Amino acid sequence: MKKVLFLALAAASFSFTACDSKKEDATEQAADNVENAGEAKADAMEEKADMVRDSADATADKMEDAADATDAPATTTAPATTPAQ
Repeated sequence: MKKVLFLALAAASFSFTACDSKKEDATEQAADNVENAGEAKADAMEEKADMVRDSADATADKMEDAADATDAPATTTAPATTPAQ
């Protein structure tokens, strides 16, 4: 009889510990909200960083193209040849 009573009491105590209270649920929901807000902010910051990188790359490419254009003027004449000996 003691074993049956002990098992019943153990089963009842486990069933009560598995239930969440409304306060616990609210706290977990608040924690989830904070986490989601942080993730959204981090995503926005990463997107902004990508835009800054892309802009810097485009500016650098334009500057390099301009430098290349001033380095080598275009020639339309044939290359010089050496006379045959």
